[in-house]
Amino acid sequence: MFQVRKKTVAFALALLSVVPVYAHTAADAEISELRRELHEQLKHIKDSYERRIAALESRLAHAEVSAAESKADIKSVAMKTEASAFTSAPTPAASGEGAFNPAVSLILAGNYTRLSRDPNHHQIGGFIPTQGEVAPPARSFSLGESELSISANIDPLWRGQFTASVPAEGGGMEIEEAYIQTLDLGHGATFKAGRFLSSIGYLNSRHAHVWDFADAPLAYKAFFGGQLKNDGVQLKWLAPTDLWLELGAELSRGGPFPSTDNSSNGSGLAALYAHVGGDAGLSSSWRAGLSYVGASPRDRAYEDSDSLGAAIENRYSGRSRMAVADFVWKWAPQGNARETNFKLQGEYFRRTESGTLASNSAAGACGGDCLGDYTARQWGAYLQGVYQFAPTWRLGLRYDRLGSGATSIGLVDSGVLSNADLPLLARNDPKRGSVMLDWSPSEFSRIRLQFARDESRFAQPDNQFWLQYIVSLGAHGAHKY
Repeated sequence: MFQVRKKTVAFALALLSVVPVYAHTAADAEISELRRELHEQLKHIKDSYERRIAALESRLAHAEVSAAESKADIKSVAMKTEASAFTSAPTPAASGEGAFNPAVSLILAGNYTRLSRDPNHHQIGGFIPTQGEVAPPARSFSLGESELSISANIDPLWRGQFTASVPAEGGGMEIEEAYIQTLDLGHGATFKAGRFLSSIGYLNSRHAHVWDFADAPLAYKAFFGGQLKNDGVQLKWLAPTDLWLELGAELSRGGPFPSTDNSSNGSGLAALYAHVGGDAGLSSSWRAGLSYVGASPRDRAYEDSDSLGAAIENRYSGRSRMAVADFVWKWAPQGNARETNFKLQGEYFRRTESGTLASNSAAGACGGDCLGDYTARQWGAYLQGVYQFAPTWRLGLRYDRLGSGATSIGLVDSGVLSNADLPLLARNDPKRGSVMLDWSPSEFSRIRLQFARDESRFAQPDNQFWLQYIVSLGAHGAHKY
């Protein structure tokens, strides 16, 4: 404000200095009139500028107060939802739940697949089979997984969420998520109880209909059977810092892979994680995280066939420890993701299991009652990039890799059984490359074309062709960052 006043005074002095020069060529009366008009104009300019500056100062003070009051909320929403400036392409389902009480949404999906290998015999070689969906869908036309979701604020303290899925092959409805969550626990903390998708890693907590590809990465299939979800409790804390920082812990009953059901009163699986992120200039944002999952499975069973061709059942008991590192970087020119944007996403997994392996194979000297030590150190990773080159079109590439690593099988090392009696545990390094193209005419529908060269079986590559549709009916909240 003072700078503007100085310029005004300087301008006035400059004009006044001209007047004496003009005086010797004009009458005194005319000079006096000019001076009067000049002073009136200067006074009008000064008053106008002072009013404008005062108004701007008032708006600035009001904005600073508002920003201080809502700083924590803005930071949390910006990093937790896809509604920020760095969102990806429109995803099916993104209308608010405020217009509904409760909000109800239904996801419908369908596929046409052409596979060079029978999906009924699909197996990720070198890895103990999981209890989830590790195989591609059935050949030809098939209904995808339908998902019904209901959510609402219960009262000033709690919010409720219920999500049920109906598998394509039928068999009844499965409860995918059913939990309550605090709305205002205070100090940046939130608490959740019930059944929920774990927040470890990056992709795990996201429902399948918002994935950038038609199926989960190989690492998620091999280590979690698709996704890690459980019945338990979760506590998260959002730090009051300019840099987005989230810490979380989970305790759950166990049951799904990699854990097993147990009759104890304690927890069967625990998870810890830390996520950090922020902006990098006007056009980029990022998020990185580290996670840990620990479980103690008991008699985790899987089926195999021994060297005699007989069907056998093997059981693992011991410890299972998993570490996950994840990173996501998003780019949109000047923060405007509507026309074009790019997302780079990757995760690395490392699992160590140590315990005992029991087998009922009659091929060895144990006569169908075999037991020996078992240790496995395995890893997996994927890296994908998705480029939105037009408002409704995206192109993506993904590369998956697994390593069965160093496995020590006591039953084989001692000569009780041979490697041929435990064929699914043979060394293998699965890999897969995928390319996809999708079209989203609105926020509520998507059509995707995908091709994958899957080499996760033993020496049996599978060329997989997908044509998929996903549509959303009803209300659906904004997706996470």
